Amino acid sequence: MGKLHFSAAPAGGDERDNILAVALTDTTPAAQAVRLQVQRTLSGEQRLLLALEMSQFARDLAREGIRRDHPEWSETQVARELIRLAFLPAPLPARLR
Repeated sequence: MGKLHFSAAPAGGDERDNILAVALTDTTPAAQAVRLQVQRTLSGEQRLLLALEMSQFARDLAREGIRRDHPEWSETQVARELIRLAFLPAPLPARLR
C-alpha cells in the first residue's frame, strides 16, 4: 500500500488547513491499473449504479458521523445537518435545528 505524504503546514495553520497536504490516493499503481481495467468493462448503466452506490455510502458515513457527534439529535436534526454539510457554509441557526 502506498504511503500518505503530508506537505509543510501552510503559513499560520496546520496540515488540515490545506486539502492538498494529503496525497489524493494511497492506492498502488498496480491496484489502480486493475481498477481502471474493471471500470472500462462496465456498461454505462453499471457505471451509473456504481456511482449512485458510492454516493449513498458517502452519505451514510456522514450521517453516522453526525449521529456519533450528536447522539441526542432526532432524525430530522441529523437530516438537516447532513444537508447543511453538503450545501451550506455555516451551521444552521439554533431556531432551525
